[in-house]
Amino acid sequence: MTGRILVIKLGALGDFVQATGPMKAIRAHHRDARITLLTTRPLAELAEACPFVDEVWYDERPPVWRLDALLALRRRLRGARFARVYDLQTSDRSGWYFRLMLPDPPEWSGIVAGASHPHRNPERDRMHTLDRQAEQLAAAGIAEVPAPDVSWAVADVGRFALARPYVLLIPGGSAHRPEKRWPAARYAALAAALARAGIEPVLIGGPAERGLAGEIAPARDLIGRTSLRDIVGLAQGALRTIGNDTGPMHLAVAAGSPATVLYSAASDPALTAPRGRDVLILRRDPLAALGVEEVAATVLRDAASRCRR
Repeated sequence: MTGRILVIKLGALGDFVQATGPMKAIRAHHRDARITLLTTRPLAELAEACPFVDEVWYDERPPVWRLDALLALRRRLRGARFARVYDLQTSDRSGWYFRLMLPDPPEWSGIVAGASHPHRNPERDRMHTLDRQAEQLAAAGIAEVPAPDVSWAVADVGRFALARPYVLLIPGGSAHRPEKRWPAARYAALAAALARAGIEPVLIGGPAERGLAGEIAPARDLIGRTSLRDIVGLAQGALRTIGNDTGPMHLAVAAGSPATVLYSAASDPALTAPRGRDVLILRRDPLAALGVEEVAATVLRDAASRCRR
């Protein structure tokens, strides 16, 4: 199929990373098409660099009472004359885009009523994200969907001058989901254990998480100093990445880092966990019940293996 293709993936970060495999598959399937990605501003750094799309549009999420903005969005969607839409968001909002294109919508891969290529599996909400997206694309004629791929997003992280071996620690996460965070005191004890073993602990996170640095020592503090593309570069050189169930962990795993992901009962790793060549899931309810020794062992094993080589 030639012409124009629209891919919808609004976020969050982990969801976007897991959609990079499907986006790569869509690009391979539509080699001669012009592909537009519709996403949100917080993902601009990755979206603008993504080689699987030709242009990026942003959903500014206008409120329903802003009829002028809604009409402008409708004109833009209809005016593009997309031949097919791959709705990788499959939310009420992305279904609303379909309705904005009525009465003559393009071919549509998704779950909205009226889709030309629907994903009809009634168990879809109980499938892992990657399996669900692969099955959705299979229904649209795309048989091969690769693993998430962010190799194109790597940045030069030489300016951080990190000595190897080092371990990335991601102690943050959604501020409104504190139950998904391993306590900062446990990360501090882990950082001390790593330092005693000759491994540099390196903290990364967003600007809103800067307060954690004061609670976790000894560690190299890069919280608020790294871009998303920096995380890819840092993860590629890490002995292992350890962190909570949060978006940057997906980015690190997709970059190829071995990983230990810490889960509470607040989310289900069977549905959302990052998949990679060496990903260990440690889960406790509550997460504070997870001991430092068990987490540290996943790193020290790697260090011992490295020394034997």
